[in-house]
Amino acid sequence: MTRIHVPIRLRWSDVDAYAHVNNAEMLRLLEEARMEAFWRPDEGVDGRPTAVLDARPGAAVLSLIARQEVEYLAPIPFQRTPIVVELWIGRIGGASIDICYEVYSPDGVEPRVRYTVASTTLVMVDATTGRPSRIADELRELFAPYVETPVGFAKRG
Repeated sequence: MTRIHVPIRLRWSDVDAYAHVNNAEMLRLLEEARMEAFWRPDEGVDGRPTAVLDARPGAAVLSLIARQEVEYLAPIPFQRTPIVVELWIGRIGGASIDICYEVYSPDGVEPRVRYTVASTTLVMVDATTGRPSRIADELRELFAPYVETPVGFAKRG
């Protein structure tokens, strides 16, 4: 299986008074990585092979977030070298996909630290009717190499 690796630069505003990336900002960083990996770029811009979801106004099918889960494993300090977000698809359903994430310290920095694990459920919705829209076979085929076991969260007890 193949994971998509997206480097994400931190902004000074991502850091809170505790000198690490704020939990609310983590959702934005995951969104940024998800858009880079899966959303179709503007015309004339090269994109990844997975960048096929159309998020532009007027798109026939919308991808809406139905659920997100984030588990923070270690604080992310501010750093100028991009952190690395690894993404893959944990499940393809009838009209939804689960995108999984692991967030790591920058490439080449030892020891490698796994900061965060997360999952986002996206539901494809017909823009006209607002009803779930079945994922096309072509999209399933394109996503197939990126499907692996869903992210594992710590057990709650």
